[in-house]
Amino acid sequence: MGNYSAKVRDHIWHQVEVGIEEGNAVMAWRTNNEAGFDFVTFGKNRRIPVEIDGAKLVSFLPLDDGTVL
Repeated sequence: MGNYSAKVRDHIWHQVEVGIEEGNAVMAWRTNNEAGFDFVTFGKNRRIPVEIDGAKLVSFLPLDDGTVL
């Protein structure tokens, strides 16, 4: 948690990408948009960021057996 500059945030995210191995991560931060925040994800998981009418939302992929919760 904290209020970091974009440069520091990019450096932190790079370290996450390099060290994550088989895991996954999300980083969110406050910004001046309608939602008041933005986020990025990394790694294989069911959550996919999608932008709809300027709002970034999270879409879920089906489970491995094809079911959707």
